[in-house]
Amino acid sequence: MRNSAFTLAMTVVVVVSAVAGATGAVAAQSGTDAASVSFADGASGGSTVVVDEVRVPDGGFVTIHDDSLTDGNTLGSVVGTSAYLDPGTHENVTVELTDAVETGTFHAMAHRDTDGDRAYAFVSSNGEADGPYTVDGEVAMDDANLTVSASVSGTDQPGEGEYVIVDRVELSDGGFVTVHDSSLADGAVFDSIRGTSAYLEAGVHEDVRVRLDEPLQNDDTVFAMAHRDTNGNEAYDFPDSEGSEDGPYLDGTDEIVMAGIDVELDDDARSSFGAQSSGGSAVVVEEVHLPEGGFVTMHDSSLADGATFDSIRGTSAYLEPGIHRDVVVRLDDPLAEDDALFAMAHRDTNDNEAYDFPGSDGSEDGPYTTDSSDIVMDDGNVTVSAGVAFETGDSDGATVTVDRVDLSENGFVTLHDASIGGGAVFDSVRGTSAYLEAGVHENVTIELDEPLQDTERLVAMPHRDTDGDETYGFVDSEGEVDAPFLTGDDAPVTAGASAQVTAFADASAQDTDGESVVVDEVTLHDGGFVTVHDSSLADGAVFDSIRGTSAYLAPGTHTDVEIALDDPLTEDDTVLAMAHRDTNDNEAYDFPGSDGADDGPYAAAGAPVMSAADLTVEGGEETGADMDGEDGENGENGEDAGDDMSDGSDDGEMNDEDASGDGESGDEAPGFGAAVALVALIAVALVARRHP
Repeated sequence: MRNSAFTLAMTVVVVVSAVAGATGAVAAQSGTDAASVSFADGASGGSTVVVDEVRVPDGGFVTIHDDSLTDGNTLGSVVGTSAYLDPGTHENVTVELTDAVETGTFHAMAHRDTDGDRAYAFVSSNGEADGPYTVDGEVAMDDANLTVSASVSGTDQPGEGEYVIVDRVELSDGGFVTVHDSSLADGAVFDSIRGTSAYLEAGVHEDVRVRLDEPLQNDDTVFAMAHRDTNGNEAYDFPDSEGSEDGPYLDGTDEIVMAGIDVELDDDARSSFGAQSSGGSAVVVEEVHLPEGGFVTMHDSSLADGATFDSIRGTSAYLEPGIHRDVVVRLDDPLAEDDALFAMAHRDTNDNEAYDFPGSDGSEDGPYTTDSSDIVMDDGNVTVSAGVAFETGDSDGATVTVDRVDLSENGFVTLHDASIGGGAVFDSVRGTSAYLEAGVHENVTIELDEPLQDTERLVAMPHRDTDGDETYGFVDSEGEVDAPFLTGDDAPVTAGASAQVTAFADASAQDTDGESVVVDEVTLHDGGFVTVHDSSLADGAVFDSIRGTSAYLAPGTHTDVEIALDDPLTEDDTVLAMAHRDTNDNEAYDFPGSDGADDGPYAAAGAPVMSAADLTVEGGEETGADMDGEDGENGENGEDAGDDMSDGSDDGEMNDEDASGDGESGDEAPGFGAAVALVALIAVALVARRHP
């Protein structure tokens, strides 16, 4: 039995190594002796940067530093790092940026993996781990001038002429993507406009559907063009203002940022559905083209026996005309065993955007057919096991959220770090979800056993509860129980993503004289402060809850940070140690004095990065202000705390008119420029957080 467990464990290593280490297009070469980096001038939408080539002879990372590196800001200059790169040469490595950046000079630096854990720890270790490669005493790096602007990409596609799908849009400041027809090449700047997207926030947007106000009548090459929102009203005013507002983004050579897309008018529906693993409650259709809109319906294999209606397992929501990718279809009748499913394209014949095919005995919403009267569908074998979706996102270092997991049996979803790719099957486990019953679970938050203090690549892996005790025992049993769900190829079901960490704070319960609080550890990637708020923060006292703040802390990790309280505590209380930025770079804490316009908190997933700690004041009295709920039992009554915070009417609150500072931080920190919204975010964070 032990041998089979370790055989399974090694299968995990082989399969997951590709997930954990993948980034960009990789072309590895062995036998190279020296590290090198090639990084060319270009444009970026501010969320990612592409390094042309990096050679890491012993494996490692490529890290992007801003130009403050030249001023000696070694740690604080880091704005993004790649996933772990295997030994060799890697081309077109995409690096996700964790901080907001502006146009300027950037440095791509090859870093070692000195501790062999495949996780980048240069900043959090204060430079003691994962230092740069050197060649003849010089750091292996290359610099490039980057214009922070936008990027657009699209692929040729069929269409009915009413929509165009833009694959990816990355905007540095928010704006729009506009579709121009080919008359743009003839100088018809305004008349070539066929349609524009809704307002898009700064960041990356995928599969952006642009409805054409004037449909295409013939095959054409259209141009998807990134436009700014120059007047900040989130409305596209470029044509009405004759170009004076909302002009296009430009790259580093003053060329318009756009992508050409060949659109072929085609009224033939298409469906693409591949073999996959699923928990039996949901499947993913790779792509479906519905010229007139409609649905994609999943039929089981009994369809081949003539069970037209009884074979229906589930159908999508209504889909607009055009191409749709990665469509998640929930199954009303879950699969109990492996089967071949058919993804069938259906019309919306009565235009009510509701699927009426079975209820009407087939008289409404019938399937699309080809010219030869064949039904448009595609089949794929579905292995009933598990499915998981895990996208890159911000993390406070203490928790990570898995987007979706579908389990055929009761179990868990476990997060492994990148060291699993090097064989650390058990030591790579960073955290496991609570017990999950069979079915689909969305936004599963996992509390990590050991916090993340730098951005890391993680692997989400669903596990069975093989011994039925509702407790995860895979590690303790060395793989004997609670093994991972497997695909049809007997490989573990996995999904990889990066957890982006820019700050982490940890404060524990402690006895105090009320004059000071000790924060056990805080990591600040850009430097800043750690502030102690008392529990009145839960009542909306954003500023009046501040009891004290640290001196300026340089980028990196700081331990045992003692904070003298300007307003001493006289009663037991639960305080919040909150990580704050130094947004104006003056190394002075200006958050309360600026009404929240400066030095706002670091944030992850829209909530401040903070840690709750129960303080026992010598000679003090209990206040009953436990932030997890009135009984203080690990958040069991956290709903009460959230309800208490929703009003936000106490002293220290301000409304949108009181302060309008943008508090830009690169991770969408609230900045306290709209403190009312912040209070709600804190409420959510406090309800969700459990502390010792």
